[in-house]
Amino acid sequence: MKNIYHEGNRKLQDHFDSRKLADRLSDLTVHDEITERDREFIEARDMFFISTIDVDGNPTVSYKGGQTGFVKIVDDKTIAFPDYDGNGMFLTTGNITINKDVGLLFIDFENPMRLRLHGRAIVDTSSPLLNQYPEAKSIILITIKNIFINCPRYVHKYQKLETSEYVPSTQRKTPTPHWKKMDEFKDVLPDASKDD
Repeated sequence: MKNIYHEGNRKLQDHFDSRKLADRLSDLTVHDEITERDREFIEARDMFFISTIDVDGNPTVSYKGGQTGFVKIVDDKTIAFPDYDGNGMFLTTGNITINKDVGLLFIDFENPMRLRLHGRAIVDTSSPLLNQYPEAKSIILITIKNIFINCPRYVHKYQKLETSEYVPSTQRKTPTPHWKKMDEFKDVLPDASKDD
């Protein structure tokens, strides 16, 4: 589990004389279960980035945002988050149905820190967790392969100004994004979107 490096990593570690440092970092930080520190960090986030791989082996990265705590810790090996209405492309979830390997990057921009998580994902359109997320299309469940806090040295410090008005809430109806009202898209919107 601790051996997260492959030949490409090792070649560069040897070139820059960082193999011992890399091994020490792996020994001290990489683990395969969610710790209390991991839990607190993840549950305090309102966004993260996820990488997936398509059928041709091409990677893509998506931003996922929600209310603070929208990523749930199911147990010490599993996290879950909602897939909300988007642009209908289903790049992330579609890729997961083809290749379950995912990488997640959680960042705290106000108190620079970051956490990496690698795992295997599934898309569940009938999960009981759907009841906890208004307007969610499905729940993504990820079983953790490894997780670790990562050096925050180059994380720029930013301050959050406000939560997007498009994040679903039980307190109000989610507004329709402007682009869905454009003539170019009106005739191809799914029926559920035409009611907005």
